[in-house]
Amino acid sequence: MPSKPAGDKARPEEGREECGRGKLYIVATPIGNLSDITLRALETLRCVDMIVAEDTRHTRKLLSRYDIHKPLVSYHEHNARQRGAELLEKIAAGTSVAVVTDAGTPGISDPGALLVESALEQGMEPIPIPGPSAVISALVVSGLPPQPFCFLGFPPPKGSQRRSFFNASALASMTLIMYESPKRLSKTLKDILDFWGDRRIAVARELTKIHEEVFRGRVSEALIHFGCEVRGEITLVVEGNASECASTRKANPALCLEDWKEELGKLIAGGISSKEAASIIAAKFNIPRRTAYSAAIEMRGGS
Repeated sequence: MPSKPAGDKARPEEGREECGRGKLYIVATPIGNLSDITLRALETLRCVDMIVAEDTRHTRKLLSRYDIHKPLVSYHEHNARQRGAELLEKIAAGTSVAVVTDAGTPGISDPGALLVESALEQGMEPIPIPGPSAVISALVVSGLPPQPFCFLGFPPPKGSQRRSFFNASALASMTLIMYESPKRLSKTLKDILDFWGDRRIAVARELTKIHEEVFRGRVSEALIHFGCEVRGEITLVVEGNASECASTRKANPALCLEDWKEELGKLIAGGISSKEAASIIAAKFNIPRRTAYSAAIEMRGGS
């Protein structure tokens, strides 16, 4: 009889999950349609001692759908550090814990990442239970190159951090993915247009839900399409920088960023105004003028 692959040794018979004592499970749950949960995720949620959720009210709907009755504990950005320490103590004492987020895979733009980091620091080995992800779902239907890609999370809401966020990725040649709230969608589309230019974009809204929509077009067209009130969870997939600057330095796009910033600094040091310096750099390096101007303002100390 042929021997089983090494990876099969710990696999429960007939696909049933057998939760071990003192284990931390990172469980992916549906991003919308409750039928998208995996069989292994359901088995895990049924066999652990405790389920940790970002929003217990939201998660209770999922558990009720599948007749799962386990102690439910909240873990979110406001109590993450204190609650995280408590959870790790329980795991160390032998409690098996499953972590879920409101939608998708824990640790992607949510506090789950902090719990995993803390667990690793204490020598624990988190166990992933894979499943739905809005990042991958949006990417594969975007019509844009699926690899390489870079997930940027949520853009900062305002100020210098927001400008730095868009500046830092302005010259990246890979496909860029980010999350955004419906209230800030219009603002973010405008900033993408100003900092990155009128690129191709896919705006995925309410993925896997009844009102699912995927808009594909240019950023300027997306601004018009989403000009009215927008609702639902949103994932943006944006074309990478296709300029000569990016294409000639694909091996290390950061070099291109340093090139234009260094030259911009020299222009400013030479007494040229921020606006004029930005215009020169934008024309020479084929980047959005807004990107160069924001960098010039930061170099002058934000004045």
